[in-house]
Amino acid sequence: MSSHREAPEIAKDPVADSTDLYAFVSPDAPGTVTIIANYVPLEGPAGGPNFYEFGEDVLYDILIDNDSDGKPEIIYAFEFHNEVRNPDTFLYNTGQITSITSDSWNRRQFYKVTRIDVESGKQRVLGENLPSPPNNVGPRSIPNYQNFMVKGQAIQQLNDGSLVYAGQRREGFYVDLGSIFDLGALRPVQNLHVIPMAATMGVDATKELNVHSIALQVPIELLTHNRKKLSGPTDEHAVIGVYTSAFRRKARVRDDDGDVRSGPWVQVSRLGNPLFNEVIVPMGDKDHWNRTRPEDDSQFAHYVKHPELQALLPALYPGVFPHLAAYTKERVDLEAILLTGIPSGVVPGFAGNFTGTTQADLLRLNMGIPPASNPSLLGLLGGDVAGFPNGRRVFDDIVTIEIRAVAGATIPLVDPTYTPDGAVNVVTQGITPNIADRYINTFPYLGTPLDGFHHPGS
Repeated sequence: MSSHREAPEIAKDPVADSTDLYAFVSPDAPGTVTIIANYVPLEGPAGGPNFYEFGEDVLYDILIDNDSDGKPEIIYAFEFHNEVRNPDTFLYNTGQITSITSDSWNRRQFYKVTRIDVESGKQRVLGENLPSPPNNVGPRSIPNYQNFMVKGQAIQQLNDGSLVYAGQRREGFYVDLGSIFDLGALRPVQNLHVIPMAATMGVDATKELNVHSIALQVPIELLTHNRKKLSGPTDEHAVIGVYTSAFRRKARVRDDDGDVRSGPWVQVSRLGNPLFNEVIVPMGDKDHWNRTRPEDDSQFAHYVKHPELQALLPALYPGVFPHLAAYTKERVDLEAILLTGIPSGVVPGFAGNFTGTTQADLLRLNMGIPPASNPSLLGLLGGDVAGFPNGRRVFDDIVTIEIRAVAGATIPLVDPTYTPDGAVNVVTQGITPNIADRYINTFPYLGTPLDGFHHPGS
């Protein structure tokens, strides 16, 4: 999955496991950028009686590089705490929850948002004791979950004018897990596989799951290095790099009275581009990658320039990718997509999102490019300059995009002598999500979380 359970250690720590990161110019508020960092993978809707929540002992950061050095200049830090109204019941709620302040909601979660401007060292609390909404328990417990999706309830306005939401949402990432991790046996092209099977469409393994989202909608001028509005996509301040990290205290001591945590915060997970640690970084370096910072990613660059999946595809699909099998040059195209951004002029009609020569796994977004009026799920590969890898929208088909890129679709952008194999445009996970069902048109864009009453078997 994009970054769900992608490394051995973080797979044991779901509340600190960053699953997906999105960054895009808001389609209904184009003067703003929306950034969404998802945590807690594979949430079954019927996950009671201790329903999913953010960790009280985890520090969640959204970090923004706006001067192209691979290091954050702006950090939005999120800290959570719980309040239990009645410790003498096992129930999450003792009656209907009809508002964010319902007395019958027994276990509530609140959070604080702090903006840190790294260069000046200034820290500003933008909101405190902000309420996270309840999990979508079921129709009797919560008759109308959409009640929470208005300003003043789960959606709050911070004191700098930004919007924030932190709570459960519908899983937006779609992937055929059962197929991909079965030796890359993509169902739509199964008949091309080394172990032939009947071809069929992909199976969306995550469509019945939820996730916990931290979402910000920030005026663009609060993210630029010069704190000014942009003149357009060629503005020197138009491109930012984004990543998310989770931290735990360095020391933890267990005794009969509970746990004591102390010491400085230590990074335990991070995420920039989707599937980077999942597919690019090998098993022996995955935990190490989660502890490092993007500005040090040159140590992982050889995995990008010589991806393991490039060698696997011709072996899994014999005779289907002869040009890819013979290509031995460094994958400069993947280096640009994942580590430096794409320079202007490389992709026709795309102003680029290049951030210089520092190799860093950042989700890069050109904030001067407006939202697409007719978006393509394939983003830049589909001729849509507002989609991945120019940022990432909630509906972008990043699995198909990245498989096609690794399979050679993007090599001609940097090496015009290369002709992609004909099958590169056939490779797909074969899933088309129900956009209207899975997403919403306004902040925070991920759809209403599924409830456990109607989806008990997830």
